[in-house]
Amino acid sequence: MTSLPDIPLSVLDLSPVVAGGGVGDSLRNTLDLARRTEALGYHRYWLAEHHNMPGIASSATAVMIGQVAAATERIRVGSGGVMLPNHAPLVVAEQFGTLEAFHPGRIDLGIGRAPGTDQRTALALRGPGGLTAENFPQQFAELLAYFEHSDQRAVNAVTAEGNKPPVWLLGSSGFSARMAGELGLPFSFAHHFSAENTLPAVALYRDAFKPSDVLTEPYVMLGVSVVAAETDERARYLAAPSGLTFLSLRKGRPIPLPTPEDAAAYPYTDIERVFIEDRASSSIIGSPETVHKGLETLLADTGADELMITTMVHDQADRVRSYELVSDLAR
Repeated sequence: MTSLPDIPLSVLDLSPVVAGGGVGDSLRNTLDLARRTEALGYHRYWLAEHHNMPGIASSATAVMIGQVAAATERIRVGSGGVMLPNHAPLVVAEQFGTLEAFHPGRIDLGIGRAPGTDQRTALALRGPGGLTAENFPQQFAELLAYFEHSDQRAVNAVTAEGNKPPVWLLGSSGFSARMAGELGLPFSFAHHFSAENTLPAVALYRDAFKPSDVLTEPYVMLGVSVVAAETDERARYLAAPSGLTFLSLRKGRPIPLPTPEDAAAYPYTDIERVFIEDRASSSIIGSPETVHKGLETLLADTGADELMITTMVHDQADRVRSYELVSDLAR
């Protein structure tokens, strides 16, 4: 059975905007966390594309990847992910070809098909009559084609040619799992917000897998929400703002990440408490011992090849400390 010291640990960062802070603070915190997690031995540092959310500053994903890669030396940097229906495939190929040319061997291109936002914002991104998730396989094939020159094509992505980074498919359901398997690509599943679909999607990916020039065997990475602290009580206290953020999003009123004090003082209804507890059930929150047990159980259940940790807490020092504690568990 695979255990924690045997697999790579990576970072998924949404660059949280916290109550009392600003976007500039969030972006500087991202660079700080990237440097620190690189020093701790984390394998990848991915940025997630979300839009029109006051608590997330990672919307300009390609720009942030360039900044993080420039601020670090060894850690792989990539997208977790680029939501392809929001962008012309030509633009994504040009951006990531450029990033790979600047930082050869260190860039990952993770692609998803969800909008990463609400429908009105998706319309603003894509324009009337724009791209949709329904033709995602065609968009994806077009994107991949741009990394090679073709005299038969009127348009070529000059910066992408010869600068193709490793490509991943991301998913939170079965569609991308099957597609990744059939194409023989690595698959990253969003366990942190779709835990009920994790086991079916991973099984579907492995069942559908066909060896390719990229992989001879399936490769599964799971995105996992983790808050680690010295005690279970402290970790639950630090994790509470994330629950309030999800609740506010569910109500259609997204907010910056609150302080733990504000989250503790919020007048939750019984139904709201049930909602938050349900959300927290897919997260791993607690002392090093509790987190170790949770991660080992997840590995035993899924056979994942890599874990990508996302930690949403208000204070940067607490966020860094959580990654330190998880890193210690893998040694």
